[in-house]
Amino acid sequence: MPAHIVVPEVGESIVEARVARWMKNVGDVVALGDPLVELETDKVNLEVPSPVAGVLSRIDHQAGADVKIGEVLGVIDESGAAAAAPAAAAQAEAPAAAAAAAKAPDTDKTRATPTAKKAAEQNDVNLASVKGTGVAGRVMKSDVEQAAKGSAPAKAVAPVPAPVPAAPAVRPPAPRAASGDRSEERVRMSKRRATIARRLVEVQSTAAMLSTFNEVDMSGVMALRERRKVAFKDKNGVNLGLSSFFVKAAIGALKAIPRVNSELQGDEMVLKHYYDIGVAVGAAEGLVVPVLRDADTMSFAQVEQQVRFYAKAAEEGTLSLADLKGGTFTITNGGVFGSLLSTPILNPPQAGILGLHAIKDRPIAVGGQVVIRPMMYIALTYDHRIIDGSEAVRFLVKIKELIEDPGALLID
Repeated sequence: MPAHIVVPEVGESIVEARVARWMKNVGDVVALGDPLVELETDKVNLEVPSPVAGVLSRIDHQAGADVKIGEVLGVIDESGAAAAAPAAAAQAEAPAAAAAAAKAPDTDKTRATPTAKKAAEQNDVNLASVKGTGVAGRVMKSDVEQAAKGSAPAKAVAPVPAPVPAAPAVRPPAPRAASGDRSEERVRMSKRRATIARRLVEVQSTAAMLSTFNEVDMSGVMALRERRKVAFKDKNGVNLGLSSFFVKAAIGALKAIPRVNSELQGDEMVLKHYYDIGVAVGAAEGLVVPVLRDADTMSFAQVEQQVRFYAKAAEEGTLSLADLKGGTFTITNGGVFGSLLSTPILNPPQAGILGLHAIKDRPIAVGGQVVIRPMMYIALTYDHRIIDGSEAVRFLVKIKELIEDPGALLID
Protein backbone atom coordinates (compact mmCIF):
# COMPACT_ATOMS: atom_id res chain seq x y z
CA MET A 1 0.00 0.00 0.00
CA PRO A 2 1.59 3.34 -1.02
CA ALA A 3 2.14 6.14 1.53
CA HIS A 4 2.86 9.68 0.38
CA ILE A 5 5.82 11.74 1.62
CA VAL A 6 4.50 15.33 1.79
CA VAL A 7 6.01 18.73 2.52
CA PRO A 8 5.01 19.41 6.15
CA GLU A 9 3.61 22.65 7.52
CA VAL A 10 6.59 24.51 8.96
CA GLY A 11 5.25 27.84 10.13
CA GLU A 12 2.68 30.51 9.38
CA SER A 13 4.99 32.61 7.21
CA ILE A 14 6.52 29.72 5.24
CA VAL A 15 4.56 28.57 2.18
CA GLU A 16 7.26 26.87 0.13
CA ALA A 17 10.58 25.09 0.48
CA ARG A 18 13.40 23.72 -1.66
CA VAL A 19 14.57 20.11 -1.79
CA ALA A 20 18.15 20.29 -0.50
CA ARG A 21 19.00 16.56 -0.77
CA TRP A 22 17.56 13.08 -0.57
CA MET A 23 19.07 10.89 2.13
CA LYS A 24 17.56 7.73 0.63
CA ASN A 25 17.47 6.40 -2.93
CA VAL A 26 14.64 4.69 -4.79
CA GLY A 27 14.63 1.04 -3.73
CA ASP A 28 16.07 1.70 -0.27
CA VAL A 29 14.35 0.07 2.68
CA VAL A 30 13.30 2.59 5.33
CA ALA A 31 11.97 2.28 8.86
CA LEU A 32 9.28 4.41 10.43
CA GLY A 33 10.80 7.78 11.31
CA ASP A 34 13.93 7.41 9.18
CA PRO A 35 15.01 10.80 7.71
CA LEU A 36 14.27 10.74 4.00
CA VAL A 37 14.81 14.20 2.59
CA GLU A 38 16.20 17.54 3.78
CA LEU A 39 14.19 20.65 2.92
CA GLU A 40 15.56 24.19 2.85
CA THR A 41 13.30 27.09 3.82
CA ASP A 42 14.01 30.79 4.06
CA LYS A 43 14.58 30.44 7.82
CA VAL A 44 15.65 26.89 8.75
CA ASN A 45 16.51 23.53 7.21
CA LEU A 46 14.51 20.49 8.30
CA GLU A 47 14.46 16.75 7.71
CA VAL A 48 11.26 14.97 6.65
CA PRO A 49 10.94 11.53 8.31
CA SER A 50 9.38 8.44 6.78
CA PRO A 51 5.67 8.23 7.71
CA VAL A 52 5.73 4.41 7.51
CA ALA A 53 8.11 1.47 7.16
CA GLY A 54 8.64 0.11 3.65
CA VAL A 55 10.58 0.77 0.47
CA LEU A 56 11.12 4.16 -1.16
CA SER A 57 9.46 3.45 -4.48
CA ARG A 58 9.26 6.90 -6.06
CA ILE A 59 10.85 10.36 -5.85
CA ASP A 60 8.73 13.10 -7.40
CA HIS A 61 10.98 16.11 -6.76
CA GLN A 62 14.75 15.92 -7.02
CA ALA A 63 17.30 18.10 -5.20
CA GLY A 64 16.97 21.76 -6.18
CA ALA A 65 13.22 21.64 -6.85
CA ASP A 66 10.94 24.23 -5.22
CA VAL A 67 7.88 22.70 -3.57
CA LYS A 68 4.74 23.96 -1.82
CA ILE A 69 3.43 23.00 1.62
CA GLY A 70 1.42 19.76 1.29
CA GLU A 71 2.97 18.79 -2.06
CA VAL A 72 3.93 15.12 -2.55
CA LEU A 73 7.69 14.55 -2.52
CA GLY A 74 7.68 10.82 -3.09
CA VAL A 75 6.05 7.49 -2.22
CA ILE A 76 6.81 4.70 0.28
CA ASP A 77 5.62 1.19 -0.65
CA GLU A 78 4.31 -0.63 2.44
CA SER A 79 3.68 -3.93 0.63
CA GLY A 80 4.81 -7.24 2.10
CA ALA A 81 7.58 -7.45 -0.49
CA ALA A 82 9.42 -4.81 1.48
CA ALA A 83 10.13 -7.34 4.24
CA ALA A 84 12.51 -9.29 2.02
CA ALA A 85 14.17 -6.23 0.57
CA PRO A 86 16.89 -5.65 3.19
CA ALA A 87 18.76 -8.92 2.65
CA ALA A 88 18.40 -8.88 -1.12
CA ALA A 89 19.38 -5.23 -1.37
CA ALA A 90 22.38 -5.73 0.89
CA GLN A 91 23.62 -8.71 -1.20
CA ALA A 92 23.00 -7.10 -4.57
CA GLU A 93 24.35 -3.70 -3.69
CA ALA A 94 27.40 -4.76 -1.64
CA PRO A 95 29.94 -3.93 -4.40
CA ALA A 96 28.31 -0.57 -5.09
CA ALA A 97 28.12 0.20 -1.39
CA ALA A 98 31.81 -0.60 -0.95
CA ALA A 99 32.72 1.69 -3.82
CA ALA A 100 30.51 4.43 -2.47
CA ALA A 101 31.99 4.05 1.02
CA ALA A 102 35.47 4.56 -0.42
CA LYS A 103 34.30 7.68 -2.16
CA ALA A 104 32.12 9.37 0.46
CA PRO A 105 31.66 9.22 4.26
CA ASP A 106 28.72 7.54 5.98
CA THR A 107 26.74 10.63 6.95
CA ASP A 108 24.44 8.55 9.19
CA LYS A 109 27.46 7.81 11.40
CA THR A 110 29.02 11.23 11.05
CA ARG A 111 26.91 13.98 12.58
CA ALA A 112 27.81 17.17 10.75
CA THR A 113 26.19 20.53 10.16
CA PRO A 114 24.84 21.32 6.66
CA THR A 115 27.61 23.88 6.15
CA ALA A 116 30.22 21.32 7.22
CA LYS A 117 28.88 18.80 4.68
CA LYS A 118 28.99 21.42 1.94
CA ALA A 119 32.54 22.40 2.88
CA ALA A 120 33.56 18.72 2.85
CA GLU A 121 32.22 18.31 -0.69
CA GLN A 122 34.01 21.47 -1.87
CA ASN A 123 37.34 20.48 -0.28
CA ASP A 124 37.09 16.70 -0.96
CA VAL A 125 37.34 15.90 2.75
CA ASN A 126 36.08 12.62 4.23
CA LEU A 127 33.72 13.65 7.06
CA ALA A 128 34.24 10.32 8.82
CA SER A 129 37.89 11.25 9.42
CA VAL A 130 37.14 14.70 10.84
CA LYS A 131 36.98 15.17 14.61
CA GLY A 132 34.04 17.38 15.57
CA THR A 133 34.31 20.22 18.08
CA GLY A 134 30.59 21.05 18.16
CA VAL A 135 27.96 19.96 20.66
CA ALA A 136 28.07 16.17 21.20
CA GLY A 137 31.04 15.93 18.84
CA ARG A 138 29.18 17.40 15.86
CA VAL A 139 31.46 18.28 12.94
CA MET A 140 31.51 22.03 12.24
CA LYS A 141 32.52 23.90 9.09
CA SER A 142 35.69 25.11 10.85
CA ASP A 143 36.63 21.47 11.58
CA VAL A 144 36.38 20.61 7.89
CA GLU A 145 38.39 23.67 6.86
CA GLN A 146 41.08 22.78 9.39
CA ALA A 147 41.20 19.21 8.08
CA ALA A 148 41.48 20.51 4.53
CA LYS A 149 44.40 22.75 5.51
CA GLY A 150 46.12 19.88 7.26
CA SER A 151 45.93 17.65 4.18
CA ALA A 152 46.90 20.32 1.66
CA PRO A 153 50.46 20.10 0.24
CA ALA A 154 52.86 22.80 1.30
CA LYS A 155 53.14 25.63 -1.15
CA ALA A 156 56.50 26.15 -2.79
CA VAL A 157 58.21 29.41 -1.88
CA ALA A 158 59.27 31.32 -4.93
CA PRO A 159 62.88 32.59 -4.86
CA VAL A 160 63.31 36.33 -4.36
CA PRO A 161 64.55 37.82 -7.62
CA ALA A 162 67.63 40.03 -7.62
CA PRO A 163 66.98 43.76 -8.01
CA VAL A 164 66.89 44.98 -11.58
CA PRO A 165 68.22 48.41 -12.54
CA ALA A 166 65.54 50.89 -13.52
CA ALA A 167 64.93 51.06 -17.26
CA PRO A 168 63.75 54.07 -19.25
CA ALA A 169 59.99 54.35 -19.65
CA VAL A 170 58.73 52.63 -22.79
CA ARG A 171 55.30 51.95 -24.16
CA PRO A 172 54.07 48.60 -22.77
CA PRO A 173 53.38 45.84 -25.28
CA ALA A 174 49.82 45.06 -26.25
CA PRO A 175 48.19 42.72 -23.70
CA ARG A 176 48.18 39.05 -24.58
CA ALA A 177 45.48 36.55 -23.80
CA ALA A 178 45.33 35.94 -20.05
CA SER A 179 46.72 32.61 -18.94
CA GLY A 180 45.17 32.69 -15.45
CA ASP A 181 41.78 31.41 -14.36
CA ARG A 182 39.08 33.73 -15.73
CA SER A 183 36.23 31.26 -15.36
CA GLU A 184 32.80 32.19 -14.05
CA GLU A 185 30.43 30.22 -11.86
CA ARG A 186 26.68 30.46 -11.51
CA VAL A 187 25.45 29.59 -8.02
CA ARG A 188 21.74 29.39 -7.30
CA MET A 189 20.70 31.50 -4.33
CA SER A 190 19.54 29.57 -1.28
CA LYS A 191 15.97 30.08 -0.09
CA ARG A 192 17.23 32.11 2.85
CA ARG A 193 19.48 34.34 0.71
CA ALA A 194 16.69 34.88 -1.83
CA THR A 195 14.27 35.84 0.95
CA ILE A 196 16.81 38.24 2.49
CA ALA A 197 17.30 39.89 -0.91
CA ARG A 198 13.55 40.22 -1.47
CA ARG A 199 12.85 41.62 2.02
CA LEU A 200 15.67 44.15 1.79
CA VAL A 201 14.29 45.51 -1.46
CA GLU A 202 10.74 45.53 -0.07
CA VAL A 203 11.64 47.45 3.08
CA GLN A 204 13.48 50.11 1.09
CA SER A 205 10.41 50.48 -1.12
CA THR A 206 7.81 50.56 1.66
CA ALA A 207 9.47 52.33 4.63
CA ALA A 208 10.82 55.87 4.96
CA MET A 209 14.20 54.80 6.31
CA LEU A 210 16.55 57.33 7.83
CA SER A 211 19.66 56.87 10.01
CA THR A 212 21.15 58.95 12.79
CA PHE A 213 24.49 58.48 14.53
CA ASN A 214 26.31 59.08 17.79
CA GLU A 215 29.48 57.89 19.48
CA VAL A 216 29.92 56.22 22.84
CA ASP A 217 32.88 56.24 25.23
CA MET A 218 33.27 52.55 26.17
CA SER A 219 35.70 53.19 29.05
CA GLY A 220 33.11 52.56 31.79
CA VAL A 221 31.82 49.30 30.33
CA MET A 222 35.31 47.98 29.57
CA ALA A 223 36.53 48.80 33.08
CA LEU A 224 33.49 47.11 34.63
CA ARG A 225 33.97 44.01 32.47
CA GLU A 226 37.64 43.85 33.46
CA ARG A 227 36.77 44.05 37.18
CA ARG A 228 33.95 41.52 37.05
CA LYS A 229 34.91 39.09 34.27
CA VAL A 230 36.42 36.35 36.45
CA ALA A 231 33.68 36.38 39.10
CA PHE A 232 30.97 36.61 36.43
CA LYS A 233 32.27 33.61 34.48
CA ASP A 234 32.85 31.55 37.62
CA LYS A 235 29.27 32.16 38.71
CA ASN A 236 27.46 31.95 35.37
CA GLY A 237 29.68 29.84 33.13
CA VAL A 238 29.75 32.47 30.39
CA ASN A 239 31.83 35.55 29.61
CA LEU A 240 30.52 39.02 30.36
CA GLY A 241 30.30 40.43 26.84
CA LEU A 242 28.93 43.61 25.29
CA SER A 243 25.59 42.07 24.27
CA SER A 244 23.99 42.30 27.71
CA PHE A 245 24.97 45.96 28.16
CA PHE A 246 23.48 47.04 24.84
CA VAL A 247 20.36 44.89 25.23
CA LYS A 248 19.71 46.50 28.62
CA ALA A 249 20.52 49.97 27.28
CA ALA A 250 18.20 49.45 24.30
CA ILE A 251 15.36 48.47 26.61
CA GLY A 252 15.95 51.60 28.70
CA ALA A 253 15.88 53.74 25.55
CA LEU A 254 12.76 51.98 24.22
CA LYS A 255 10.95 52.72 27.47
CA ALA A 256 11.99 56.37 27.17
CA ILE A 257 11.00 56.65 23.47
CA PRO A 258 8.09 54.14 23.10
CA ARG A 259 7.43 54.70 19.39
CA VAL A 260 10.76 53.08 18.48
CA ASN A 261 9.26 49.86 19.87
CA SER A 262 6.34 49.81 17.43
CA GLU A 263 5.23 48.91 13.93
CA LEU A 264 2.91 50.42 11.35
CA GLN A 265 -0.22 48.48 10.31
CA GLY A 266 -2.25 50.41 7.76
CA ASP A 267 -2.93 53.82 9.26
CA GLU A 268 -2.41 52.62 12.85
CA MET A 269 0.75 52.49 14.96
CA VAL A 270 0.99 49.35 17.11
CA LEU A 271 2.93 50.29 20.25
CA LYS A 272 4.51 47.25 21.92
CA HIS A 273 4.57 47.22 25.71
CA TYR A 274 6.87 44.20 25.80
CA TYR A 275 10.49 43.92 24.74
CA ASP A 276 11.42 41.04 22.43
CA ILE A 277 14.90 42.03 21.29
CA GLY A 278 16.29 40.44 18.13
CA VAL A 279 20.06 39.91 18.02
CA ALA A 280 21.44 39.56 14.48
CA VAL A 281 23.76 36.57 14.08
CA GLY A 282 25.86 35.77 11.02
CA ALA A 283 25.39 32.27 9.53
CA ALA A 284 26.76 30.51 6.46
CA GLU A 285 23.52 30.95 4.49
CA GLY A 286 22.93 34.55 5.57
CA LEU A 287 22.03 36.71 8.53
CA VAL A 288 19.46 35.39 11.01
CA VAL A 289 17.83 37.26 13.90
CA PRO A 290 16.93 35.05 16.88
CA VAL A 291 14.85 36.77 19.54
CA LEU A 292 15.37 37.33 23.27
CA ARG A 293 11.77 37.18 24.50
CA ASP A 294 10.79 39.44 27.40
CA ALA A 295 14.38 40.64 27.51
CA ASP A 296 13.46 43.23 30.14
CA THR A 297 12.96 40.38 32.63
CA MET A 298 16.34 38.76 31.87
CA SER A 299 19.49 39.24 33.92
CA PHE A 300 22.85 40.12 32.36
CA ALA A 301 23.89 36.46 32.71
CA GLN A 302 20.69 35.19 31.06
CA VAL A 303 21.19 37.54 28.10
CA GLU A 304 24.80 36.40 27.62
CA GLN A 305 23.86 32.73 27.93
CA GLN A 306 21.00 33.04 25.43
CA VAL A 307 23.07 35.01 22.91
CA ARG A 308 25.86 32.42 23.16
CA PHE A 309 23.34 29.61 22.63
CA TYR A 310 21.88 31.33 19.56
CA ALA A 311 25.32 31.97 18.05
CA LYS A 312 26.25 28.30 18.44
CA ALA A 313 22.91 27.12 17.06
CA ALA A 314 23.25 29.44 14.05
CA GLU A 315 26.72 28.05 13.34
CA GLU A 316 25.43 24.48 13.56
CA GLY A 317 22.23 25.18 11.62
CA THR A 318 19.99 24.08 14.49
CA LEU A 319 17.96 27.27 15.11
CA SER A 320 14.22 26.61 15.20
CA LEU A 321 11.42 28.74 13.77
CA ALA A 322 10.35 29.60 17.32
CA ASP A 323 13.81 31.10 17.91
CA LEU A 324 13.39 33.45 14.93
CA LYS A 325 9.72 34.40 15.22
CA GLY A 326 8.64 37.92 16.10
CA GLY A 327 10.79 40.59 17.69
CA THR A 328 9.98 44.23 18.46
CA PHE A 329 13.44 45.76 17.97
CA THR A 330 16.75 44.51 16.55
CA ILE A 331 20.43 44.98 17.45
CA THR A 332 23.12 44.18 14.89
CA ASN A 333 26.87 44.33 15.53
CA GLY A 334 28.99 44.90 12.46
CA GLY A 335 31.90 45.64 14.74
CA VAL A 336 32.65 41.95 15.16
CA PHE A 337 33.62 41.95 11.47
CA GLY A 338 35.61 45.20 11.75
CA SER A 339 32.98 47.70 10.58
CA LEU A 340 33.71 51.22 11.79
CA LEU A 341 30.44 52.80 10.62
CA SER A 342 27.39 51.63 8.68
CA THR A 343 23.67 52.25 8.19
CA PRO A 344 21.74 49.10 9.14
CA ILE A 345 18.56 48.24 7.24
CA LEU A 346 15.27 47.77 9.08
CA ASN A 347 14.08 44.30 9.97
CA PRO A 348 10.40 44.60 8.91
CA PRO A 349 7.86 45.20 10.32
CA GLN A 350 9.95 46.75 13.10
CA ALA A 351 10.39 50.52 13.18
CA GLY A 352 13.97 50.64 14.44
CA ILE A 353 17.32 48.82 14.41
CA LEU A 354 20.45 49.66 16.42
CA GLY A 355 23.82 49.20 14.72
CA LEU A 356 26.98 48.66 16.79
CA HIS A 357 30.50 49.02 15.43
CA ALA A 358 34.16 48.40 16.19
CA ILE A 359 35.71 49.90 19.33
CA LYS A 360 38.72 52.05 18.41
CA ASP A 361 41.00 54.24 20.48
CA ARG A 362 40.44 57.85 19.39
CA PRO A 363 41.42 61.27 20.74
CA ILE A 364 38.49 63.14 22.30
CA ALA A 365 38.11 66.28 24.40
CA VAL A 366 37.41 65.65 28.11
CA GLY A 367 37.38 68.58 30.55
CA GLY A 368 39.31 70.78 28.14
CA GLN A 369 42.01 68.15 27.61
CA VAL A 370 42.62 65.81 24.67
CA VAL A 371 42.63 62.20 25.88
CA ILE A 372 42.62 58.80 24.19
CA ARG A 373 39.48 56.75 24.85
CA PRO A 374 37.97 53.53 23.43
CA MET A 375 35.14 54.85 21.27
CA MET A 376 32.31 53.18 19.34
CA TYR A 377 30.08 54.71 16.70
CA ILE A 378 26.43 53.66 17.03
CA ALA A 379 23.66 54.08 14.47
CA LEU A 380 19.88 53.99 14.60
CA THR A 381 17.98 53.33 11.38
CA TYR A 382 14.30 54.12 11.85
CA ASP A 383 11.02 54.38 9.97
CA HIS A 384 10.45 58.12 9.66
CA ARG A 385 6.73 57.53 9.09
CA ILE A 386 6.41 56.59 12.76
CA ILE A 387 9.44 58.08 14.48
CA ASP A 388 10.38 61.75 14.37
CA GLY A 389 14.00 62.78 13.91
CA SER A 390 14.13 64.30 17.40
CA GLU A 391 12.92 61.01 18.90
CA ALA A 392 15.60 59.08 17.03
CA VAL A 393 18.31 61.45 18.24
CA ARG A 394 17.07 61.27 21.84
CA PHE A 395 16.96 57.47 21.60
CA LEU A 396 20.68 57.30 20.75
CA VAL A 397 21.50 59.90 23.40
CA LYS A 398 19.77 57.66 25.97
CA ILE A 399 21.81 54.66 24.75
CA LYS A 400 24.98 56.76 25.07
CA GLU A 401 24.09 57.88 28.61
CA LEU A 402 23.37 54.35 29.84
CA ILE A 403 26.49 52.79 28.29
CA GLU A 404 28.83 55.53 29.50
CA ASP A 405 27.39 55.15 33.02
CA PRO A 406 26.78 51.37 33.23
CA GLY A 407 25.66 51.63 36.83
CA ALA A 408 22.56 53.45 35.55
CA LEU A 409 21.55 50.25 33.75
CA LEU A 410 20.92 48.60 37.12
CA ILE A 411 19.02 51.60 38.43
CA ASP A 412 16.83 51.89 35.30
